[in-house]
Amino acid sequence: MSSRRPIKTDGAPAAVGPYAQAIEADGWLWVSGQIPLDPATGTMVEGGIEPSTRQVISNLMAIIEAAGGSVDDVVRVTIYLTDLGNFEIVNGIYAETFGNNPPARACVEVSGLPKGAIVEMDAVAKLS
Repeated sequence: MSSRRPIKTDGAPAAVGPYAQAIEADGWLWVSGQIPLDPATGTMVEGGIEPSTRQVISNLMAIIEAAGGSVDDVVRVTIYLTDLGNFEIVNGIYAETFGNNPPARACVEVSGLPKGAIVEMDAVAKLS
């Protein structure tokens, strides 16, 4: 029988809908999409793609760490951008986090994201 455990942390924004921040099942962590909401205020960070991307990654990592994982446990990330013209900036910030051993990844342009966000990411991690 499979185990299923919701993950919740104040280090990331509360869910903006009927979903968990993440679900851990049999050692796999499925992290819901994170947008650039400041968990302390619940408001969208300002200043464009760079601070937005940094906040999204911070939110993802807070959830992964709350589940007992680390950046090294991330095996897959999906990036959603409303403008692929921001790809190089996002890619550079992403590389700062995931270094020389990055997870598998997809990056797609979308027509819109929740709350008017310009970037969103979700992740899958294998907890050790």
